[in-house]
Amino acid sequence: MIAVATGGPLIDDVNHDYVHRHEVIGAALEERGLQDPNPYLDLWEWYGKWSSGDLPTWQSRRQYISELYRPLLERLRKGPPSRGADVFVEPTGWAKVDRGIGEIRKQLEKASTTEQFQTIGLLCRETLISLAQVAYDPKWHSTPDGVSPSETDAKRLLEAYLAKELAGGTNEVARRHAKAALDLANELQHKRTANFREAALCAEATTAVVNLIAIISGCRDPQ
Repeated sequence: MIAVATGGPLIDDVNHDYVHRHEVIGAALEERGLQDPNPYLDLWEWYGKWSSGDLPTWQSRRQYISELYRPLLERLRKGPPSRGADVFVEPTGWAKVDRGIGEIRKQLEKASTTEQFQTIGLLCRETLISLAQVAYDPKWHSTPDGVSPSETDAKRLLEAYLAKELAGGTNEVARRHAKAALDLANELQHKRTANFREAALCAEATTAVVNLIAIISGCRDPQ
């Protein structure tokens, strides 16, 4: 990026390699629960930025790239998180659920309007529905009233799952904790006056429910 913006190679000569590397780096960072700070999908998008007049000198372009990557580089220099933290960032293996959590994190980082914060609530709702659909087994889990919930009734599906998988007095505290996280996520996703704090709470509660179900199901067991 610095080279093409400071008199180096022509964009068409290196753009293909750049696009490939951008995809590989983005995927590797996502696997580690990190966000790629580089928003430019190809070098022509980057050209549009530095040629618009925002970055008129070679020095300003070098400084822009340095500042763009500084937070990520500082995070990487600190090394990987502890083993205890891995359980909260590694994928569950449920593809739609993992994609949902990734999209929630991505949208939360850039949201700034009420509509964007409400969108995070919708993403949380869809993620919980995906989670419920992979966790709930109608042959094994049943609701307290015996009524079969619809495929999109995440709250009833997950409550039926928790009632079975965390049955008994010894699991009462864990059951209450899981239900509280589910209730919080369910309440916040329907708020019409969303702001950052409500969206962040909804994202956190949704992530907590996903991790709780993943732990209960055995997805987080050491390999």
